[in-house]
Amino acid sequence: MSDFDLTKARETARPMPQLARQGFEARALKSGLLTGLTWLAALLAAVPLISVMYLLLVKGGSRLFGADFAEVLTGLPPAGFELGGGIGPAIVGTLVMVGIASVISIPIGILAAIYLGVLEPRSRLANTSRFLAKVLTGFPSIMAGVFVYAVLVIHWGYSAWAGGIALAVLMLRTVVLAAEEAIAQVPQRMKDAAYGMGCTRTQVIWKVVLPTGLPGILTGVLLAVAGAAGESAPLLFTALFSNYFISELSEPTASLSILIYNFSGMPFPNQIELAWTASLVLVLIVLMFNILARLIGQPKV
Repeated sequence: MSDFDLTKARETARPMPQLARQGFEARALKSGLLTGLTWLAALLAAVPLISVMYLLLVKGGSRLFGADFAEVLTGLPPAGFELGGGIGPAIVGTLVMVGIASVISIPIGILAAIYLGVLEPRSRLANTSRFLAKVLTGFPSIMAGVFVYAVLVIHWGYSAWAGGIALAVLMLRTVVLAAEEAIAQVPQRMKDAAYGMGCTRTQVIWKVVLPTGLPGILTGVLLAVAGAAGESAPLLFTALFSNYFISELSEPTASLSILIYNFSGMPFPNQIELAWTASLVLVLIVLMFNILARLIGQPKV
């Protein structure tokens, strides 16, 4: 028998190492400790969300899920000592202004992301635009309201248009950065293959880049919409408030956030209860958009 065969026989005869996890091993103890701390941090972070949801369900759920469900969602806000009433104008006004903001910000944001991610990603204009978009992420929301107030409201008055434009300014930063990141995740080999087949740059954008990056783009759009729906400071300077359903876009418009702000400070129990109900409706709307963004943004296996 050769030396090679002897060496191979000895290695074969050696016992296999134990692969079972040792509970008191240093690495196992460290892993268990870090896992426990992670779970503890996650639970602590969830406590505020769970407590807020519980409080809203207790305080506002009785009106929202009670017998006067239809009146709450369609009725007009009560005045003074009136009982009953609803938050219908605020729901409609919020949806209208978020819709205006979406129509303005989503096309502009996606086109800007295409320029930043595909057309001229390393140009001076692209670097400047990218820097400004990141600066806007820390831009106080109330400043958007002050800006639109100075430009539009002083000359044409409070309106749904002004509120929508203020929300569009806040949505634009999220749409641009999320869409650019989604476009950057498109594999370069897919674009190179399309160019190799003779596609023009426009065809590559429409047929390859946008369809491939669509889940990420939609996730950013939904997160921007959810954030805009919960804004209140810009609407104080732009849309003000109204106790009636919107009939024209050029008139003061109700919103859920401003209704909560107004009714929470009143000394009437009915209005305070409606403020809790409006808070619950607003949280459910924001939660719905966040869940949709999560589902759309999940990677396909």
